[in-house]
Amino acid sequence: MKLLFASLITILAAHSAHSQNFKAELRKLNGQIEAAYKNHKLTSNEYAKLKKERNAIGLTIDKAMADDILTPDEKNKIHSKIVRSRKRLSKYKTNREIY
Repeated sequence: MKLLFASLITILAAHSAHSQNFKAELRKLNGQIEAAYKNHKLTSNEYAKLKKERNAIGLTIDKAMADDILTPDEKNKIHSKIVRSRKRLSKYKTNREIY
């Protein structure tokens, strides 16, 4: 009985750790964008593009969570948008243009 209870807790802990929290990822991305802009790594035009993209991702998350069920397709779309935004941020931060 103890073994069954321990294995059930382990499975639940692993499942909750594996689930994706897109709102937290979006907040983290927003913090990175704000920090890069504050440190003058981004121009105002790049900053505006990233903020617009962040708002679009937020709307996509809200739209997907409207029915409280995230399908694998919705998860993949949201995740790919966040990854794309992270890549764009890193590209903008390391460009060698002088402003």
